[in-house]
Amino acid sequence: MQPFNWEAVEMVVFDMDGTLYDQKKLRVLMARDLLWHSLRTQSVQVIGVLKAYRKTRERLGNAEVFNFESRLIREVAAGCRLPPAEVSSIVSEWIINRPIPYLKSCRFKGVQTLFENLQRRGKLIGILSDYPVVSKLEALGIRADFVVCANDQQVKVLKPHPRGLAHLMSAAGVTADTTVMVGDRIDRDGYAARRLGVRALIKSRREVPDWKTFVAYDDAIFEGIRAI
Repeated sequence: MQPFNWEAVEMVVFDMDGTLYDQKKLRVLMARDLLWHSLRTQSVQVIGVLKAYRKTRERLGNAEVFNFESRLIREVAAGCRLPPAEVSSIVSEWIINRPIPYLKSCRFKGVQTLFENLQRRGKLIGILSDYPVVSKLEALGIRADFVVCANDQQVKVLKPHPRGLAHLMSAAGVTADTTVMVGDRIDRDGYAARRLGVRALIKSRREVPDWKTFVAYDDAIFEGIRAI
């Protein structure tokens, strides 16, 4: 992997889930908790709701539906035959709150050092996520200059729609040619970046034609940040 030219970069925008922490590891930990909960309650209702929620959320993201959140809850509630308030409660508990204590142990090696190097070099750090991220950042022990999630009033649409990235760039006062988007999904992070002319770096164990990829945060692609 060739080093990346960081000299003209003013802001680096990171996706959260799967980019800053190992989402597969977290899911194993959460699956253990879900299994215990199902055995204790003699019910698989929570598992069914979470499965429907993730599937519906992916579909609404692909369709780039605005004001997706209320529609998402309504559709899952209807499909699971539960009150919307109960679906919201399950999602809040199992997707937003319960994973928080596990996040630091799932943080990818080198993330904290990279953030510190970026800040030391005067680079702005942005976070763009389809989920709320403030508590996740605190749990990971890292900080960012600008934080935007799809639920924000100024966004209300999931990636790959570029509205969230555009809003973040506007808030930071940076342009596409001085911004880099770091993510783990080409179909979400990559396409959102390209639609605005922003360069993208994709965390991937395999090379992908026409995309700059990296495996870990100590790869050569980040050498410029360490060397500046």
